[in-house]
Amino acid sequence: MANNESIRLRPVKLGPRGTIVRKGTGGVTYLSSPHALAPYPRALTERLAHWAREAPDRVLLGERGRDGAWRELRFGEAYRRACRIAQGLLDRGLSRDRPVVILSEGGIEHALLAFASMHAGIPYAPVSPAYSLISTDFGKLKFALALLKPGLVFAADGARYARAITAVVPADAELVVTENPPAGRAATAFDELERNVTDAVTQAHAAVGPDTVAKFLFTSGSTGMPKAVITTQRMLCSNQQMVLQTLPFLGEAPPQFVEWTPWHHVAAGNQQFGLAVYNGGSYYIDDGRPMPGLIEKTVRNLRDIAPTFYFNVPKGYEELLPYLRRDRQLRENFFSRLKAMLYAGAGMSQHIWSGLEEVARDTCGERILILSGLGSTETAPSATFGHWDTGRSGVVGIPVPGVEVKLVPNAGKLEARFRGPSITPGYWRQEDITRAAFDEEGFYKMGDALRFADPDDPQQGMIFDGRVAEDFKLATATWVDVGSLRMKLILKGAPLVQDVVITGHDRDYAGAMIFPAVNACRELCAGLATNAPLSRVLAHPQVRSHFQTILDELAAQSSGSSNRIARALLLDSPPSIDAGEITDKGSINQRAVLNCRAALIEDLYSETPGPAILVAQQRPTQNR
Repeated sequence: MANNESIRLRPVKLGPRGTIVRKGTGGVTYLSSPHALAPYPRALTERLAHWAREAPDRVLLGERGRDGAWRELRFGEAYRRACRIAQGLLDRGLSRDRPVVILSEGGIEHALLAFASMHAGIPYAPVSPAYSLISTDFGKLKFALALLKPGLVFAADGARYARAITAVVPADAELVVTENPPAGRAATAFDELERNVTDAVTQAHAAVGPDTVAKFLFTSGSTGMPKAVITTQRMLCSNQQMVLQTLPFLGEAPPQFVEWTPWHHVAAGNQQFGLAVYNGGSYYIDDGRPMPGLIEKTVRNLRDIAPTFYFNVPKGYEELLPYLRRDRQLRENFFSRLKAMLYAGAGMSQHIWSGLEEVARDTCGERILILSGLGSTETAPSATFGHWDTGRSGVVGIPVPGVEVKLVPNAGKLEARFRGPSITPGYWRQEDITRAAFDEEGFYKMGDALRFADPDDPQQGMIFDGRVAEDFKLATATWVDVGSLRMKLILKGAPLVQDVVITGHDRDYAGAMIFPAVNACRELCAGLATNAPLSRVLAHPQVRSHFQTILDELAAQSSGSSNRIARALLLDSPPSIDAGEITDKGSINQRAVLNCRAALIEDLYSETPGPAILVAQQRPTQNR
């Protein structure tokens, strides 16, 4: 087997590297790109209009119809219909104070309504479908609608969203549906939004400028109710130009995307779908998900459509990798045009990274560039990019052109802060929270920590170093690096561990509450009924033995109390979205889990641990 380092990287055009480093007072470091940000349009729909002229018949958006066939929207049609819908929105008197709210997932109607809103200078807000379909109390949806006060609410399938519509959508907001209007509520058919275009559309679009609010994107609500991030046209357009200068191959030929990630998140809704619009590419909506029973849909879609730039979360790559290994048709199509893979949202395990390189090598004799970066809803999102062959997982790179990074010493780490045209001006109707989010120099305080991949060479980029707010001190005043400790347990516990919450604030030692990967645990339970409750699965001797081994091996590798998990508890109930324990994108809210399961934490630290508690049997290699 050839060494991966001897296998050539598929040629791809990348932007130049470079970082200007400036030292401030108090140990503060400032980083910026030496490359100037090129001009960008005043509004994203200028790019839609451009491609409608240059390539009207090119596919912009594709989605599966009910018959399984691809339903496609082309650039020319998209622009014409967006202008007609814009007229309908203007006729309704919608505005920044009476915006459009979209409850549904990504789709053709969703895209048309978004384009129309932005073109007319009317903000829109895509809200997590989970707030309507999974939540039982609709708390976050109620909060979002009360904050925005929408004049129009769209749900593609009215019957599917009927429960939330009845409970939450105000009577003075017009309800628009594509099909199945809910019983007992007047609803407008989507097609009725289209009107003959008048000069009003031209005038409204001419008034759109860089500071016009394009959309409101809600944060995940990991510290309480979600915040409505003001997203301006300047943010959208400057960030697209930043990414294009970093990854110029996106502009060499029309890019093609196949993605499942939801549009109410910044990665897909701003960046990935925006890349298609900005660069005249085609975006196919993957109706699958990285989980059993749905990953098969992703596989089907990737057999049909060959991406040129593929984005996924690490869990998505993990679920896809076994199919790539055993399905030659899939992997040959997947790698046939692929120029780069991008991961974000969490750290990618090195074994997944290596597995992707191995499959690419065996399929096409080349390695495919694997990229990552750092950003948030407030940064539009791309603030840093590791846009070179880093050769390892975890490097989030250097500042993109136009963005300044400020590294501030904080509790033994370097807290990252950001400033530039792609940074939000704040949160809608939440002035106090906005003021607290920025420092005295106007840098946005993300709350993430970074460290240099090579302390002696900043040009090698930075590595994500956890969340500053999640770290805590033990009773011994020793700091615990929560992000690092959590990731060690997740990686060591694969595939049995789904997620982990680290405990130990003001305690003598660190502990862990583990959300198990249920299916993987069930596979260990020989003789146990397939429908046995999770509590019996987790009590099974084989399962407990595996987790005990994981805990013991980690303890043996530790060097002191700050990086040793002394006790662990397997949780037999999933995280609750209503309690805020899990965000709508599936990430764990550490603080909420700690608050909601306080009684279990007391059990974990009991002087005499109960039978459900796993206690590490190995001592650390040395005291610290």
